[in-house]
Order: sequence, then structure tokens, then C-alpha cells
Amino acid sequence: MATVIVAAGLLIESGRVLLSQRKKGTHLEGAWEFPGGKAEPGEDPKVALARELQEELGIDVVVSDIVEVTFHAYPQKDVLLLFYAVARKVGSPEPRALDVADVRFAEASELNDEDFPPADVDVLRKVRRMLR
Repeated sequence: MATVIVAAGLLIESGRVLLSQRKKGTHLEGAWEFPGGKAEPGEDPKVALARELQEELGIDVVVSDIVEVTFHAYPQKDVLLLFYAVARKVGSPEPRALDVADVRFAEASELNDEDFPPADVDVLRKVRRMLR
């Protein structure tokens, strides 16, 4: 089974982090997650992340440093998750749910492990600290 490379963005503004909700009919539907998506074969994960955030949320971002790397084996697939710090470019619109169920900014107290995919739980501790 090939490992899927997923790039996710940690966009923090005014002490809150951006989250998106997985659409119905998708793997882990209804779960909240840090927005992003799969890198295409041969695609730089940073490029993939900027593309995914534009497609799913309509925002333009600058992708900077990696914050966390995690690996998770789901029954259906293995996932290598790369979590990057991102910032919205000047003039970028507000995030909106274009290809996700919903989108919102959340404070540290709203980041509950059970609302996220198992692969995101490790990074949640770090993000809570970043928000405090």
C-alpha cells in the first residue's frame, strides 16, 4: 500500500486557528481538521497546500515552516501528514467553504481531540500551546 502525502496548513489569526470540516461521503466525514489535502505524484507539498487552500477555501497563502510531521496507518491507507505554518497573503479573501462542508476559526479551548481525525491528534497539543 502506497503512503499518501498530505499537506495541512496551520493558519493562526487573532489567537485562533483555521479549521475545515470534511464533506459528507468522504473518508472521516464530518470531522474537523486543519485544511489542506493530498499532494499529487511529484508535486511539492508546499505547492499542493497552497493549491488546496485556494480550491477548498478560496484563500491565497504563503506557506512557511513545517510545524509537525506525523504518520498514521488507517485501515484503507497510510498517510504522512506535513503540517505547515501558513499566512494569508495581503488582499486574500476571507476563507469560505468552497469544497469542504464548513470552515471556522477556533480558539485553543475549542480543539477537542474527538472532533478531529486520529492522525491530527498529535499536532493538536502543539497547536493549543501555539494559541495560548
